[in-house]
Amino acid sequence: MKPINRAVAWGGMMLASAMLMACGAGTDSTFDGTGSGNVDTAWRGDAGTAAWRDGGALDGAAATCTPSFVGVLRDFRDTHPDFEKFMGDDHGIVKDALGSDNKPVYASSSTTPTTSGKADYDQWYRDVPGVNLRVLYTLPATKAVDGSWVFESSAFFPLDGQAFGDEGRNHNFHFTFELHTEFSYKGGEQFKFTGDDDVWVFINKKLAVDIGGVHGAESETIQLDTMAAQLGITKGKTYDFAIFQAERHTTESNFRMQTSIGFTNCNPILAPN
Repeated sequence: MKPINRAVAWGGMMLASAMLMACGAGTDSTFDGTGSGNVDTAWRGDAGTAAWRDGGALDGAAATCTPSFVGVLRDFRDTHPDFEKFMGDDHGIVKDALGSDNKPVYASSSTTPTTSGKADYDQWYRDVPGVNLRVLYTLPATKAVDGSWVFESSAFFPLDGQAFGDEGRNHNFHFTFELHTEFSYKGGEQFKFTGDDDVWVFINKKLAVDIGGVHGAESETIQLDTMAAQLGITKGKTYDFAIFQAERHTTESNFRMQTSIGFTNCNPILAPN
């Protein structure tokens, strides 16, 4: 069982309603990554596959709408080889850059302390019939008084009673979450995250946060200016930002973020299935 962590990174629960606002960012089933619905056409190719943009090609203009935080949950059964089996920190599960399909790339040639190999890991953020079920989800982040985006939950169970169900437990503990956004880099931004189990954050397709493994809540804070050279980002331009999270074991699920990053995507950005 994961240890219970009672520390709260930023105090107070700040759960909010889903951000289905003026720019049309919602959880409509047409947001399926195939080119239908209101997905920004600049993010997909002729056949509806994502044509991911380079930061240098964008002008860094500020968003004139509420940014979309529509992501993809994938539910798994507890019998999956990577779920409900392992415990412990496990940094280095993924490589330092996203793959050509904008998914994390498994780094090991065999296994890691909490994963059973590439084939099983590659199912985490891809739709696999019979293995996982895909559910669109809007992360209910809110804008704080200081202008930062905040989401905090010490009971992050967005799939309770859905998909494969709770499998006899009090919550659905076996799922992954994938969120793609974009932001304009102005300088001085920071990003704070506390989560369990695995959490990886990629900025400009480069790994910025690695909290891999099956564990209680762990935290990391990054300053974009400090990491600018490593991430290949330049002030005044716009870059992609992606969070990959996994909940793999009872009995907790924490998801807390606070950031001064200014997200600019008005519509959902969904990677290929």
